[in-house]
Amino acid sequence: MFIQTEETPNPATLKFLPGRPVLESGTADFPTKESADECLLAKTLFTIKGISGVFFGSDFITLTKLDQYDWLVLKPKILGFIMEYFMHHEKVEIQLETTSVSSEEDSDVVKEIKEILDGRIRPAVAMDGGDIVFNRFENGIVYLEMQGACSGCPSSTATLKTGIENMLKHYIPEVQEVRATNE
Repeated sequence: MFIQTEETPNPATLKFLPGRPVLESGTADFPTKESADECLLAKTLFTIKGISGVFFGSDFITLTKLDQYDWLVLKPKILGFIMEYFMHHEKVEIQLETTSVSSEEDSDVVKEIKEILDGRIRPAVAMDGGDIVFNRFENGIVYLEMQGACSGCPSSTATLKTGIENMLKHYIPEVQEVRATNE
């Protein structure tokens, strides 16, 4: 098994590509060690001193490290843990799904916001090892949760304001602003 790594716009995160499916659908975010109790791979990765966040996408794993640790030191152990896991498991077994599927209770504006997020924005963000999930729409403000490489990324504010906010405002006149919920 050959696992590729890719840098992300966030220097504290690194994207690992095991060359096989990681999750069957959706994404799973484990921002703390305590949140990983129900997922064996996430729990195992948190045993590596210096890992502060684990995120799973359809075909990638994004890890966040504490600033005082170096990727050159962390990578060999991470690669070993990922390889060992996939030698015994087909994919990560977890039922968490954070996709922003529209429900019947959603207003037309919320449905439009989710459609643009799912069709245009989330696929591009996943390429950088993260995800952006709809939280709510109130008084003209769209609240989004930044996950994976996007959470804490220095360029995420610029992406949120110049990219996502401008696109949503262009297509949906009711949108006045976009804010991250985890700032």
